[in-house]
Amino acid sequence: MLAVGAYDRDKLIGLAGCSSDCEMMYQIGVDILSEYRRKGIASAVTSKLAVEIIKLGKVPFYCAAWSNIKSVRNAIKSGFRPAWVELTARDKEFVNKLIK
Repeated sequence: MLAVGAYDRDKLIGLAGCSSDCEMMYQIGVDILSEYRRKGIASAVTSKLAVEIIKLGKVPFYCAAWSNIKSVRNAIKSGFRPAWVELTARDKEFVNKLIK
């Protein structure tokens, strides 16, 4: 639906984009070239995109698995806070097959 890019001169080094997951909510995704990571670029493009989404009258949201610590840190640094958690349950037989 919308994207914000970061450039090093004419080279695109990072991008935050959003999809319309429903009428009122836009989900943000972000990626930064590996050599440009840990410089604050991800939070800059994520925050800017969130502001632009709000200007459109939509609700920005950011999903990340808790195991993806770097993504969760970016979300928090960009001003997002945990709002819900998704759990997956498997029956005992499924788990036992994994252990064997």
